[in-house]
Amino acid sequence: MFNSLTTQWKSRLTRFLPGQLVVQITDRCNATCPQCSMRVTEKFTRSSLTRKQMEQIMDAAGTKKIKAISFTGGEPFIMADDLMQYMKRAGDKKIPFIRTGTNGFYFTGSHRPGFRDKVSRLAERLAATPVRNFWISIDSSDPELHGQMRGFDNLFEGIARALPIFQDAGIYPSVNLGINRNLGGAATRDLYREDFSSEKEWKTAVYQTYRKAFGQFYETVIDLGFTIANACYPMSVDETSTDLDPVYQASAVDRVIRFTRTEKAQIFKALSDTIPEYRSRIRIFSPRVSLHALVNEYSGQTDTSYPCLGGISYFFIDSASGDTFPCGYRGHDNFGKFHESGRALDLNSSPCRRCDWECFRDPSELIGPVLDLLTAPGSLLKKIFSDPVRFRLWAQDLLYYRACDYFNGRKAPDYKKLGRFS
Repeated sequence: MFNSLTTQWKSRLTRFLPGQLVVQITDRCNATCPQCSMRVTEKFTRSSLTRKQMEQIMDAAGTKKIKAISFTGGEPFIMADDLMQYMKRAGDKKIPFIRTGTNGFYFTGSHRPGFRDKVSRLAERLAATPVRNFWISIDSSDPELHGQMRGFDNLFEGIARALPIFQDAGIYPSVNLGINRNLGGAATRDLYREDFSSEKEWKTAVYQTYRKAFGQFYETVIDLGFTIANACYPMSVDETSTDLDPVYQASAVDRVIRFTRTEKAQIFKALSDTIPEYRSRIRIFSPRVSLHALVNEYSGQTDTSYPCLGGISYFFIDSASGDTFPCGYRGHDNFGKFHESGRALDLNSSPCRRCDWECFRDPSELIGPVLDLLTAPGSLLKKIFSDPVRFRLWAQDLLYYRACDYFNGRKAPDYKKLGRFS
């Protein structure tokens, strides 16, 4: 009887979870990033969603009470005119959390006449939309190496000049780091297992090298003028794998993002340990509770994280088919057109932890204890006693998020509030 009631409660809660939708408006791109299979050098038929498709998606998102929508690519700003209209329509549908980002191509040529006017026009156009968060991707604290990866010159100089322009327009861009081996320059790029005599020595070297690299990264982006930072976890999907079937090609098999389980455990621990040193100086979205769960997972402690809500409350729409999926990496589960389908998985469905896509894994980890409290308080108490560190980190994350105004990219940071976390 109790199990039946719990199942009913979980089904009802599904309707009230803050829904999230990631829409790939195009897979066209003009960058050369080795960590992404949509780079300009890849040979495949490119696709973009039509305005009619996007109107149907936006209307359905409003009807389904979606709370957060991200417009991604490819490079979304290749379709800047359409993108601005999509964000305005999403606002008209009362979707409060609207996000998009860029690979940074707009910030090349900062030494040329007209650069400031070009960026000012973009900032004004963004400010005229209800976009809440606008991110700029940076791959390395080494400016030259980052430029080589992207295929663009002098990006750091352009970004440093552009950020004050955006901020004057009321837009506070986020920096988005895709964790990769070039993060810390040669130090992280040339780190090989065979150069160490023991596994323990190797693990220590990975941890210490990435610990320093994350610190260098935060120092660099703070100096550039960023006030919000996020980290994307490395996504490398083996082409021979049958477990995942990516429809979102923001992954690659290049060594630059291929890490062993041992490496991932040390890298995620290094990031988690570095974050507290910078929380008072820049708003860092990456939740330490999620990193804690990933460290446990890659250290061999299975099922210690909350399962992903992809396909339950979070969904992905790809540009090639216009179809809906639980996430960008579960192409086997096609839900059809978002505006036609009422299909979604149930909270009781098989738990998924098959990838580290932070867009869905991080919020799933943050909301997990709330769902437990409402549906299985006994289970929550057991989890708290078995891993008290996890729930201490969770509580700290929530307090910190509040101090960050929940990462509102339309507001300047309140460093007095952030100072409590120094």
